[in-house]
Amino acid sequence: MSYSQGLPKTTINSNKVVHKKKINKEKWIPYLFILPSFLIIVGFLFYPIATVFYYSLQNYDVSAPYYNGFAGLDNFVKIFTQDEMFVPSLLNSLKWVVSEVGLQLTFGMILALLLNQTFKFRGLARAVAFIPWAISGVLASVMWSMMFNEHMGVINDMLMKVGIINEPMAFLASTSTAFWAVVIAELWRGIPFFAITLLASLQSIPSELYEAAKVDGASRRKTFFYVTLPQLKNTIILTTLLRVVWEFNNVDLIFNLTGGGPAHSTTTLTMYIADLAVHGSNFGYGSALTVVSFGILLIFAILYLKLSRYEKE
Repeated sequence: MSYSQGLPKTTINSNKVVHKKKINKEKWIPYLFILPSFLIIVGFLFYPIATVFYYSLQNYDVSAPYYNGFAGLDNFVKIFTQDEMFVPSLLNSLKWVVSEVGLQLTFGMILALLLNQTFKFRGLARAVAFIPWAISGVLASVMWSMMFNEHMGVINDMLMKVGIINEPMAFLASTSTAFWAVVIAELWRGIPFFAITLLASLQSIPSELYEAAKVDGASRRKTFFYVTLPQLKNTIILTTLLRVVWEFNNVDLIFNLTGGGPAHSTTTLTMYIADLAVHGSNFGYGSALTVVSFGILLIFAILYLKLSRYEKE
């Protein structure tokens, strides 16, 4: 006869109840540990997002409080029918994203291939190449504004010495050069991101694939396109789509270098939203523009999820 058979039924039942209570308490312990982090995420992420959606349906202009109140979809109707700056700023954003992501990916790939080679002081070269990624946007803006300066900038000095220009140029004050000057500044800061991720993927490619390509007599060009690129495909998809989202929301470097000028030539959609909400104090209309921007970025997120699912399949 077992030990449990010798006990009264009431004792056995009470032991089962105590055991179940203990299991239930242990089940909730992990949730208690993550509760502080969850509350922080809700407070600093989900609540602001919900607030933006709420204010997008309101007339909330600090400079004209007598018009404040529920507006429904009026803000969105105004964006697509009356706002003359929406389409130009959106086009500037698309131009900015395409040029930045395309150039950063290209030069990041070149830098990653170079840093993947074996040479002396390779570790030091990698550390130096990744420094721009660690510099803040404000500090990078100050540095590049001094380099582009018309009177004491090193870029003007170098271009004049090699004979490309005859007199100093105000790169950040001209509508023909301001946009591309900011592109160069952000390009310098963004290349290391692609270089870091692509270099990590390059180092994970099995050497047997390159040995097999060499045995088959494949040239360097064919080896790159038929061995290296297919192995980097997943990394390129991930980093490109992430960078699209980040560059679309980029505002610090543009704001500090040009402030959206001259003549709105560098005013992206994010810059336009910041100007309306921060300087214009029109939080309702700025929130509506933010919701539109959120919808555009959601398309990229869905695209990323579909591509990820396709790669898994």
